[in-house]
Amino acid sequence: QVQLVESGGGLVQAGGSLRLSCAASGRTFSNTAMGWFRQAPGKERELVARISSFGSPYYADSVKGRFTISRDNAKNTLYLQMNSLKPEDTAVYFCAARDRGYSDYGYWGQGTQVTVSS
Repeated sequence: QVQLVESGGGLVQAGGSLRLSCAASGRTFSNTAMGWFRQAPGKERELVARISSFGSPYYADSVKGRFTISRDNAKNTLYLQMNSLKPEDTAVYFCAARDRGYSDYGYWGQGTQVTVSS
């Protein structure tokens, strides 16, 4: 059974930092693109960052310079280092994986809550 399990969310004050992890099991994701998405209450889910199987990152403008996506293929784990957090970063954060040749992310975690207080 393929699973993506996020951890590391929590409550933090504005300006603080959190590191999210996404542990994959059931198969290797070393040759897939992976991404972090978030969904705030009343808003659509949005892409925060993604990383190719080769390690090339992409960031949404809203998090560029503050968030860093990385992956450890040996551990089958995806990370998101979030610095200088703002209240508007408050959301449920999801990790996802997209197999090569597919346009959609076919694997999703259950999400982890990040709350940034002002």
